[in-house]
Formats: sequence, structure tokens, C-alpha cells
Amino acid sequence: MLILLPPSEGKREPPAGADRVDLDALAFARELGAVRARLLDGTLRAAPAAPAADVYSGVLYARLGLAGMTPAARARAEARVLIFSAQWGLLRPGDRIPAYRREVRAGDWREAVGTALAPLDLPDELVVDCRSGPYAAMWRPETATHVAVRAFREHPDGSRQAISHMAKATRGDVARALLRSRRASWRPRDVLRAAQAAGLRAELGELGDGRRLALDVVEPA
Repeated sequence: MLILLPPSEGKREPPAGADRVDLDALAFARELGAVRARLLDGTLRAAPAAPAADVYSGVLYARLGLAGMTPAARARAEARVLIFSAQWGLLRPGDRIPAYRREVRAGDWREAVGTALAPLDLPDELVVDCRSGPYAAMWRPETATHVAVRAFREHPDGSRQAISHMAKATRGDVARALLRSRRASWRPRDVLRAAQAAGLRAELGELGDGRRLALDVVEPA
């Protein structure tokens, strides 16, 4: 299983004196290194770096709560989580980066990220997608089973409205539930059960041909 996350707009500055970013030490250095080097300015090269999961401070990462997880859950996060970034393309949670600001342009990364992830886009792979639209445009799986995590608020009349900002909290909750599970193999129904076991009101539905699904988390009226 792969869990796809966006970055966060909010970022913590790494402590002064920390090591600088090492492009060769980041995930997918061979596939993404050339684009990273082109986008990296001198200021960022000289700035202190820290693990991406510590730099990103938004609500999704607060709800994900990697720092408070067990060592086993953090190891699962390092193996399963991919963070999509306008500056770095793809990151693992432990990749060390400086705080940065860059507006996402999917076209900067689409080809390189597609090359990097092609070996993981397999029929027996499950992709749980917690990204927002601009980051989702950087890569879409073609072969793997794809579960998009969405959030809705239910009104008293039973109608539902998609919610945006709090969707980040919902996606953090879902990702946390998946990483806390010791399950070795995953199917879409297992994702649903994990979300429900975490206290979320969740439903699983098809979006297309059976490989494109949605996990809808509903906030009651």
C-alpha cells in the first residue's frame, strides 16, 4: 500500500545550525535529481534542513501525528508514505528539507514523477490518495487500485456538501489509522474497516471501472 499526501502550507523552520539539504540523500534522487537541482536556489541550498514530517506543520500533519507513533508505525510511514511537493517532487517523511515556499506547477514534475513511480504502479498495488487537486495532477496511477479520500458534511435534510479545509484533518485521521495497523496486505475494504475502527463515519464507493474508488468520510449534521 502507498499513502499519498500533499505537503502543508504551514512549515516550521529547522533549527539554526542543522545540516543543509543533500539532494543525493532524498528519495528518488536519480529520477528527480535534475528537476530538484533546477528549482533549488542558493537561499535554500544554504538553509538548515529537518525531516519533512517535522517541517510540515499544517492540520493534516498535526492529525497524522507521526512523532507520537510507535517506532514500528513510523517505520511503516517511511515505507508507505509519499509526500508530493512543488519544490522536491516526492519525499519520504524522513527526508531532510529546509522550509520553503513554492506554488505547485504539476507540469514541472509530471514526467519525472511518472518515471519514478512507474515501478510501483502495479495491478496488485493499493494507492490511498489524500492529496488535493493541484498535487493529484502531478501523478495519477493507471494500473494500481486507487482510493481517493474525500470529506463531506451532512445537512439535516440528508444532503451532503464537500468540505475543503477540514478535509485535511480527515485525511490525516485516515492516514494515521492506516499506519497504526499492523496489517501486511491491504484491499479497499480493509481501508474502510480501518477508518471505521478509528471512529470515522466512512463509506466506500466506486468512481469508475472498479480500480478507481472513493473513501468518503462524512461529518454528521
